[in-house]
Amino acid sequence: MRNFRNLEIWKKSIELVQKVYKLTKKYPDEEKFGLISQMQRASVSISSNIAEGCSRNSEIEFKRFLEIAIGSAFELETQLIIGNRLNYHSEVMQSEMIEDLHSLQKQTNSLITKISKSQQPIANSQQITANS
Repeated sequence: MRNFRNLEIWKKSIELVQKVYKLTKKYPDEEKFGLISQMQRASVSISSNIAEGCSRNSEIEFKRFLEIAIGSAFELETQLIIGNRLNYHSEVMQSEMIEDLHSLQKQTNSLITKISKSQQPIANSQQITANS
């Protein structure tokens, strides 16, 4: 079993959750059960799927959860664009958040590629880095 807390992508995804919650505090109350909820759930889903994937015994399952995390990141990117188009946040804020998302997606994809190339399970979670 891997320790998700050692993964740089998990750490970055937690930071992203904090940014999303801070951003959505500024959204109108009528979005509480709409866009706010969707954005918060998508951001939490990224880190949660990374963590859940780490609990799986096979590399195939781990990779599948990382792919789900990437899907949630794309979801969040779409929601950020919608929030900007509805004038809930600035273009600058959107760009910063999307830049963070793209970095996280790229690092997660790198880890997926590394796992795909690996024929043997990685025994030590500290060997898993998205930047390798």
